[in-house]
Amino acid sequence: MDRLLIVDDSEDIRKQLKWGFAGEYALLMAGTMPDALELFLKHRPKVVVLDLGLSPASGGSAEGFRCLEEMLAINHFTKIVIVTGNSDNGNALRAVQNGAYDFLKKPIDLGELKVIVKRAFHLQLLEEENRKLRLALDKKSGALTGIVGQCPTMLQVFSTIRKVATSDVAVLIQGESGTGKELVARAIHAASQRRERDFVAINCGAIPENLLESELFGHERGAFTGAHAKVQGKVEYAQGGTLFLDEIGELPLPLQVKLLRFLQEKTIQRVGGREDIPVDVRIVAATNRAIPEEIKNGRFREDLYYRVGVVTIPLPPLRERKDDIRLLAGLFLMRFSEEFKKRIKGYRAAALELMESYAWPGNVRELENKIQRAVILSEGPLIEPQDLGFPGCPEPPLPVAASTTLKDARERVERQLIIQAMDRRKGNIAQAAEDLGISRPTFYDIMKKHGLFHMTASPERTV
Repeated sequence: MDRLLIVDDSEDIRKQLKWGFAGEYALLMAGTMPDALELFLKHRPKVVVLDLGLSPASGGSAEGFRCLEEMLAINHFTKIVIVTGNSDNGNALRAVQNGAYDFLKKPIDLGELKVIVKRAFHLQLLEEENRKLRLALDKKSGALTGIVGQCPTMLQVFSTIRKVATSDVAVLIQGESGTGKELVARAIHAASQRRERDFVAINCGAIPENLLESELFGHERGAFTGAHAKVQGKVEYAQGGTLFLDEIGELPLPLQVKLLRFLQEKTIQRVGGREDIPVDVRIVAATNRAIPEEIKNGRFREDLYYRVGVVTIPLPPLRERKDDIRLLAGLFLMRFSEEFKKRIKGYRAAALELMESYAWPGNVRELENKIQRAVILSEGPLIEPQDLGFPGCPEPPLPVAASTTLKDARERVERQLIIQAMDRRKGNIAQAAEDLGISRPTFYDIMKKHGLFHMTASPERTV
């Protein structure tokens, strides 16, 4: 039975609530802050009903706030329902801003309190299941670290990863940009017999064609102008491990021929060399293109397709994973709240509805970026729709507290303008600086001052 801790210095109220909740929960009762903390440490209740006006505060709320702070410091996942005086709106809102789950005014309406407590237990259960799911995935020898999903398509992806990881078969991962192709490739490597050796990645679409062959196969000294020494390529660096060929659909036809030769013979020749060098690597490739269509149009060799795509893993776009959006949003919120030291407990219903109705052209990477942005910008305990930066939503207001100095206000406005410009320009510093009418060096200095360099790139860590 779930434990519910009730903290109130009124014996009559404790008796009333004990009678009202009898049989529903394992009840713990405390009338003082020391007793409450002792029970909290010993039994770790998932939900607490806390009266702010605890003795000996003489009708004030200082003792109640200290109790709230101590409990959340011990376990910030606990849902604490605050009970306040009928005219104490300011303290109620302050308690929620400090991490309380909800509040209720006296005199206590038992029916309303029961609904709030039941909802708190339900939310706590969902969050706990999400945490357990993440830990369970992380324990599988790193095989599925960071890959999260509960929809049928993702469960099939998990199954395929586990099956192919233990063999050396070539794997082709297909999916739109932002769906997590490299993360799946790393998961396959982490669960394979080659996990103690290197995972080497090369983006076939990010390197100029005249340099790509040397990047892949290396070159001998004097092979071309500027080749002052012998250099190993990515294929040799991956010896004994896994070579990840990202965006293999971008590979030029002449290099497709040389890659095919390597896959057939397991040897390479460096640019400018004649020696056959044996290499033992596993190939995992990825593409966002429809390779059969590329073959039909003469842009990709059919024989190479059959070599690199012995097993194909299709990754669904996020718009087809509606069941996973809340799960992913919860995990990202947990991660970024911890990273930025923010006490954000969840989302407004409208924010969740927006996320579930959005098309997500940038897939999981876009969701991650929007939640990172929302955590940085949010000033309250819940993520609001405008914090997410969806098209058509107003920007969140620039908050200025009554006690804020002019210097502090300027810095807060400066920081938020930088964040908004980077978000609007998708991390492009040159364009963001131009929008704000400042030079790139000045923009860099401001980002450094506010610790915002994480916005220039967002690693693909969760699928």
